[in-house]
Amino acid sequence: KAGGAYLPLDPTHPQDRLAYMLDDASPTLLLTQERLIHDLPQSRIVVIAIETALSQAPMDPVEGNPDLTSGNLAYVIYTSGSTGAPKAVMVEHEGVVNLLDSMAEAPGISPADGILAVTTLSFDIAALEIFLPLLNGAKVVLAKREAIQDARQLIQRMDSGDVTLMQATPALWQLLIDAGWKGSPQVTVLCGGEALTADLADKLKSRARAIWNVYGPTETTIWSCRHPVMASSPTSCPVESIGQPIGNTSIYILDASLRPVPIGVAGEIHIAGVGLARGYMKRPALTAERFIADPFSAIPGARMYKTGDLGRWRADGMIAFLGRNDRQVKIRGFRIETGEVEACLRRHAAVKDAVVLALESTPGERQLVAYVLTNTDSESLIPELKDSLREWLPEYMVPSAWSVLDQWPLTASGKVDRKALPAPESRAHQKNNFVVPRTELERTLADIWAQVLRVDAVGLHDNFFELGGHSLLVIRAVFRINAALSTKLTGADIYKS
Repeated sequence: KAGGAYLPLDPTHPQDRLAYMLDDASPTLLLTQERLIHDLPQSRIVVIAIETALSQAPMDPVEGNPDLTSGNLAYVIYTSGSTGAPKAVMVEHEGVVNLLDSMAEAPGISPADGILAVTTLSFDIAALEIFLPLLNGAKVVLAKREAIQDARQLIQRMDSGDVTLMQATPALWQLLIDAGWKGSPQVTVLCGGEALTADLADKLKSRARAIWNVYGPTETTIWSCRHPVMASSPTSCPVESIGQPIGNTSIYILDASLRPVPIGVAGEIHIAGVGLARGYMKRPALTAERFIADPFSAIPGARMYKTGDLGRWRADGMIAFLGRNDRQVKIRGFRIETGEVEACLRRHAAVKDAVVLALESTPGERQLVAYVLTNTDSESLIPELKDSLREWLPEYMVPSAWSVLDQWPLTASGKVDRKALPAPESRAHQKNNFVVPRTELERTLADIWAQVLRVDAVGLHDNFFELGGHSLLVIRAVFRINAALSTKLTGADIYKS
């Protein structure tokens, strides 16, 4: 109404990263809660606690700004950046409204619906969970952080009767199924952020009213394509399909010379239309590189976004997603530029060079693996590197597996041969500190951790997260511990311990 834009900050992210965002974006006001004020980085920005703001807010309605247009900025979202610092994507009102209007048509929403909001506000898809129901007379069902960290609580919330739509990554849907979710016939499933497998689609189709596979980068406003997933059969459209573009959106699949490729041939996905972001804040060169002129549009100045994603047109007019053409990866729905992690590692005095890959640890699950060249043989190097990364990167960007090398395997042209890198030393950090669990309770917990983390053994002093644990595995571990010991642990208990 005032014409301003919002920048969401996650208080769980490292202080240095939050301070960088505040300095880079230069917001005029920081709105937070009283309990978080002292945990936020110090800055010259005016800080207001929401509790104080509400108690002092005028009761009279505020007039809107008559100069606003659909081209005004709606929000700024930071994503991982390949140069070692996150980059800010500037999204305008027109793109958000277009996305919400399109999703209101399909999969559709009515005043009788309720969307379960499970996404932190620092990710763009939270905008759909909040604004789609509110603009259509429906209900936002807010899930507490404790419920999101506990599969049993989350399932209970989903099955409470007032939830009819929920969006989540394939990894979270699989976790809920593993935790015993039998399904809710009134719930529509939105699945995005990672590739939806045929096996998971089969499990979901018997548990939900409908399943929609959705696709889109932050730079084109949340979701740009959608596809209703049917029961798998030799004649059905496979789940590799991301469907067709939403309203007022065009998809081109082009070769390196920006020429359309034939049906069935792989090319880079380019997206055009009203959903395109304004660009990257204070990054004109990168904006010009990724947001390029649209040669297929008759509109003067029209642009299209080079996604870096590979795809092909199917004979039925649907788009098949084929992966990336660069080093950006998606793990559990989180978008990560491995170059940013590598740049952070190279800042450490003991690291001569670093390579970070996303490798499949088990079928359907990938993990970040760090390979480092070092000038030291210190046993504490890996813990030191992890602590160093956590000062700048959110937890999901810290590699869970590591390998320390004396030299790189090289290709004939002298480049690092990434395919020849050895398997990571997943337990290297505990070789000299392994203590066998002593009591029956300790052995039970260690066995559960080993199963969840897929490691051979867990010692008394091992750290869940040092062994590769992450937010989704916390949920899985809590579920198994409560089932085995008849306890009522929550995800917060794992983090605190």
